[in-house]
Amino acid sequence: ARQLKLNTVCEEAQCPNIGECWGGGTATFMVMGEICTRGCRFCAVKTRRKGVTLDPDEPKNVANAIAEMELDYVVVTSVDRDDLDDQGAGHFSACIESIRRRAPQTKVEVLIPDFCGRTELLAKVTLSGPDVLAHNVETIRRLTRKVRDPRAGYDQSLAVLSHIKDIDPNMLTKSSIMVGVGETEEEVKETMIDLRKAHVDFLTLGQYLQPTKRHLKVADFIHPDVFEEYRRFGEEIGFKYVASGPLVRSSYRAGEFFIRDYINKSRAS
Repeated sequence: ARQLKLNTVCEEAQCPNIGECWGGGTATFMVMGEICTRGCRFCAVKTRRKGVTLDPDEPKNVANAIAEMELDYVVVTSVDRDDLDDQGAGHFSACIESIRRRAPQTKVEVLIPDFCGRTELLAKVTLSGPDVLAHNVETIRRLTRKVRDPRAGYDQSLAVLSHIKDIDPNMLTKSSIMVGVGETEEEVKETMIDLRKAHVDFLTLGQYLQPTKRHLKVADFIHPDVFEEYRRFGEEIGFKYVASGPLVRSSYRAGEFFIRDYINKSRAS
């Protein structure tokens, strides 16, 4: 990854699970540079009005790194690129296609921005054929304006997830909720119900940890018993899999192990 000048969200977002995932055949690559055009209050990634110039070799380099590392499951995500005409949808598509050619056995999950709700951009990525298409709602409705960039929206994120299923009803979708930012248990469950109404298949819930003193403060540290209750509730309302725990993140080794096996079994049947 260093030789090919690739970024990983594992490092840029200061993920606490980096050792577990990298040691277990999973990595999350962050494409389109390390500068995000949005400034969510929880995120450690650098933010500016304009991102870096896209590297046309990045899709090929990501695919080569995945093949050489012999990854069995890979997540490709990105910073937000509101400064680009297509907001990076074409670059995502090129990455998926390159990985398919170079590492056809690797399961590919892409974690995408909201593309400002533009359905033609969402279709471009969906029709490129990832195994899982993820977009994070991040928090409950009431706290969205406090936690996320003003250009992001709770209903817009739900619409993105719902529209993926309109484009390809068989596409597996995934989302993630942070807790510990001031929400109630009832509000978390309401968000989970909203995600199921959007036909989301997989869900992760994890504790928010403040990356620096400049970022949003932690309101509460959620007890493991509450995470277990969220897991049980999620399975009761129809999620195929729920990863719920203090150190769970959107890209999480245990969840990806389950999803990989689910995909294999689905294809076999």
